[in-house]
Amino acid sequence: MTELERRNRRVAFWGVLFAAGMLGMAYAAVPLYELFCRSTGFGGTPRIATAASSQVSDRVVTVRFNADRHVDLPWRFEPLQSQVKVRLGEETVIWYRATNLSQRPIVGTATYNVTPDIAGQFFNKLQCFCFTEQLLLPDQSIDMPVSFFVDPDMDKDRRFDRVTTITLSYMFFEARTERARLLLGNLPPATGRGAATRPSAGSGKGG
Repeated sequence: MTELERRNRRVAFWGVLFAAGMLGMAYAAVPLYELFCRSTGFGGTPRIATAASSQVSDRVVTVRFNADRHVDLPWRFEPLQSQVKVRLGEETVIWYRATNLSQRPIVGTATYNVTPDIAGQFFNKLQCFCFTEQLLLPDQSIDMPVSFFVDPDMDKDRRFDRVTTITLSYMFFEARTERARLLLGNLPPATGRGAATRPSAGSGKGG
């Protein structure tokens, strides 16, 4: 092997290694970006809190609720209330309802955000169905809780004086994750129609 051939092989080796590294970084960037958004509220992503606020302000904001689903997901998805008025720091629990309109079990997962985007850093979720995948049997309906509070620190920043309404939005689509496959794989061979259910207050909690 000539020196030129050895040099070309070294270049090719490092080129493949660099490409593999960039591909790995691209895959890692997605969960890192999601973690960054959840931690900072960037892009209207609500933060995830582990405890309720210790302070409650007199300032009141209106929180509206929106529900969307992917066109390929045969579910009905809706909030059970259109809006609530809450004081900053006040823990509030609201409910969404999902119904599987198809004749097959389906696992769904939800993405979410708040508008205006700048409110994301102050909107804190304590509990949410969106933290994990949801399995619905044919014709089954479930009521799913969301527990949240708006950080009272929002009242300390004059830039947010004009924020009087926050909209919390969800988009449900069919999950094709490993956990979704496990949920479907653990179902009995003959899965009948499901009745409407409401999970306990602790259901759907996660981080």
